[in-house]
Amino acid sequence: MQGDDRPLVLHVMYRFDTGGLENGIVNLINHMPAHAYRHAVLALTEVTDFRQRIKRDDVEFISLHKPPGHGVWQFPKLFKAFRRLRPAIVHSRNLAALEVQIPALAARVPVRIHGEHGRDVGDLDGSNKTYQRVRRFYQPFVHHYMALSRDLSDYLVDKIHVPVGKITQAYNGVDTEHFSPAPAGPQAIAGCPFNPETHWVVGTVGRMQAVKDQVMLAHAFVQALAQAPELKTRMRLVVVGDGPLRAQVIGVLEAAGVADLAWLPGERSDVADIMRGLHAFVLPSLAEGISNTILEAMASGLPVIATAVGGNADLVIHGQTGYIVPSADPLSLAHQLLALAANADLIRSMGQAGRQRVQSHFSMQAMVATYQRVYDQQLRRVRTLS
Repeated sequence: MQGDDRPLVLHVMYRFDTGGLENGIVNLINHMPAHAYRHAVLALTEVTDFRQRIKRDDVEFISLHKPPGHGVWQFPKLFKAFRRLRPAIVHSRNLAALEVQIPALAARVPVRIHGEHGRDVGDLDGSNKTYQRVRRFYQPFVHHYMALSRDLSDYLVDKIHVPVGKITQAYNGVDTEHFSPAPAGPQAIAGCPFNPETHWVVGTVGRMQAVKDQVMLAHAFVQALAQAPELKTRMRLVVVGDGPLRAQVIGVLEAAGVADLAWLPGERSDVADIMRGLHAFVLPSLAEGISNTILEAMASGLPVIATAVGGNADLVIHGQTGYIVPSADPLSLAHQLLALAANADLIRSMGQAGRQRVQSHFSMQAMVATYQRVYDQQLRRVRTLS
């Protein structure tokens, strides 16, 4: 913006659409003091209507419509974009956007930051040697790294050989005013056929893709009902989101004859209201960084059952705010569903403890302060060198 001396942060990711990574960017832009930095969002593929969640009117959005594969042919486009925008900071996210660090260097972007937000289904435990080699290749072009969990920070040090001093661990933050418990207990969800006053409603929210493994949750729900058939009168499942797994989840439920006990409304934008209509939340992922939806559920006063992957155990204290279960293990998840369904006092105490934990350790203010501190420090470093 001409005549505006605020430094510009250019956030780069593969696609700007519904997801935890993208939600983190929205929260960062919306909550960082407007006088500190300007922001722009560049998607290597496309920016979707998800952009409407950003409340500031001074944010530019750019879509490059990149085809699949390595984006070396996109480097001239990126170089031109960087020269036009003249960002003070380019902040790329995850492996799919790491390649932009080279055209950022060529365009003389002063500060180049890269964030690791989580793993995908092709590298659940970080052991993929090709991904490690690619990250090591790009390491010299990155000034500083942001890791969203201890697991990802350790991965950068141990596998990519990034010096500890070049890494900042930055937990996601959650808006505890927007995500808060319903005052009188779970409330009805618009469009949902279940009544939280008579039904015990467990749910999940997220993209329905392989790494999120909602199919495992469907199997666990079926197994829980098989072990305790009396719960068919009151236990209900809510799966919010859209994607390729949706048909598989429906198939599992139909095959067991319990499809009428589940509600799959597709993607919804009223996630806070969805959370206020649940009694418990489940995240059945095969891999995670620091899950926004876990934090949102905890802020909403819900006990959380999450798989033992990524940063989930950084958030959920087993036995206090919920349960940590093995990934891809529907029987273990079914057991914990039954434990919660049978104990209203436990649900209440875990939900209260979870909200207190979020307020103490995962506030939006703390997250924004961490990112702003890193941005400020990196710009001061550049100015000292120049």
